[in-house]
Formats: sequence, C-alpha cells, structure tokens
Amino acid sequence: SDGSIRLHQMTSEYPLMQWNNSTKGQPVIALQWALTRPAVFFALDASSNIYIWDLLENDLLPVAKQTIPSEKVVTMTLLGEPEKANGLLGIVLAKESGQIDIQYVKKKWALP
Repeated sequence: SDGSIRLHQMTSEYPLMQWNNSTKGQPVIALQWALTRPAVFFALDASSNIYIWDLLENDLLPVAKQTIPSEKVVTMTLLGEPEKANGLLGIVLAKESGQIDIQYVKKKWALP
C-alpha cells in the first residue's frame, strides 16, 4: 500500500531486495514477472503507471515507466509464450469502464 516492492526467496521470511517508495508512494495494485524473460517484472500503481524493472540492467530503479492517461487501469496481467523464443510479450490492461487494452512490450524486455 505504500509503494514498496520486496523480492523474497521461498526459504526465508526476509526479502532479498526491497525497493521502498518505488512508485512515489502510490499503492501497487498488480505485479507480475515477465513470462518470457525471468529478470523482468512489471508493476502497476493506483495512478495507472506501469513500471518495468529489468534486474539485469538496473536493480535499483525501474528501467521504464509508462502512464496510461486515458482512463484508470484497475488491473493488469501479462500474456506470452515462454516456450517460444519469438519474444512476444503483451500487457493486458483492464480499465475502470470495463474496456480491455492489449499492448505489446518492446523486444528488449521480452526476448529470453
């Protein structure tokens, strides 16, 4: 609820990494690992900002931020085929009106 993100290992109650105020205090409402690239995850905050984290490129800050200005996004999920090396990765956004929007991610964050 405070915008913090923690990375845990299943064998420990303490986080391996913790990013405080990663969304400038906005609650994180969805977070998901990329299906095609294990070091990348996406976070959606309550202000409809999507943060892309690539831990191989930068483990301190997100590598990109995209604001969805048209309408409030209430949740997101990712789609892709991890068994294929084509690097297709999409973000499915559910908006407050019930509209669904699919956006594809740049290859550099999607390729295995």
